[in-house]
Amino acid sequence: MAGKLYLCATPIGNLEDITYRVVRTLKEVDLIGAEDTRNSIKLLNHFEIKTPMTSYHEFNKYDKAKVLVEMMQQGKNIALITDAGTPGISDPGEELVRQCYEAGIEVTSLPGAAACITALTMSGQKTRRFCFEAFLPHDKKEKVQVLEELKDETRTIILYEAPHRLEKTLQELLKTLGNRSITLCRELTKRYEEGMKTTLEEAITYYQDQEPRGEYVLVIEGKSFEELKQEQISQWEKMSVQEHVDYYIAQGHDKKEAMKLAAKDRGVSKRDIYSELI
Repeated sequence: MAGKLYLCATPIGNLEDITYRVVRTLKEVDLIGAEDTRNSIKLLNHFEIKTPMTSYHEFNKYDKAKVLVEMMQQGKNIALITDAGTPGISDPGEELVRQCYEAGIEVTSLPGAAACITALTMSGQKTRRFCFEAFLPHDKKEKVQVLEELKDETRTIILYEAPHRLEKTLQELLKTLGNRSITLCRELTKRYEEGMKTTLEEAITYYQDQEPRGEYVLVIEGKSFEELKQEQISQWEKMSVQEHVDYYIAQGHDKKEAMKLAAKDRGVSKRDIYSELI
């Protein structure tokens, strides 16, 4: 019988956050794939786990995944851990999972710590709807594209950021999103854990005098539906009524439907649109 892949969540700071199930599984599997074996050996030693490890990281994720899948096809059970948190969340684990599904290998996830969820729940921002972007792209054009997509995002936005890039990222967020409410969470579950709820402008001012320290999770307020609606109305008002109706006709709507859609965009009645056109 084929083996199984266990995605094991490990602590993001406080070692007490590991689960009994994860400790037992790490002891029972045949092999542990770790993002950084030098870092993970400290965790294994703390819990007296003697299972052998192998490296699985961003730079070998494709080829090493094939090796691990072959081992599971031969009946080996393998656990995957990341440096901190849940494998597959903003790390190379997703590639191994993808290859497992292609090969028919069973995959299960053992829940535990995740920095994005930990930060969201303590942020004071809205939690019912949210989107997770992890780290913004390093490539300048890709970053601009992602930020433009986030500009009209109505859900709460979660980002990761390193301390040496924090100030620049805050400036870019302010320029693109406007002055939103933001909660900056750092050193989660550790001794100097901090959650600071403020605004983008105030955060920029604060970090002009304070050196950013620790890994950050940024939890940012989404755009309100009312603000989005007003911006859309303002956009349409820059067009003439005829241009607005022609816009929808060009998309394949008949004139009657185009008038109806234009009226909805402008917050007026269909009769008002008709009157303008004649």
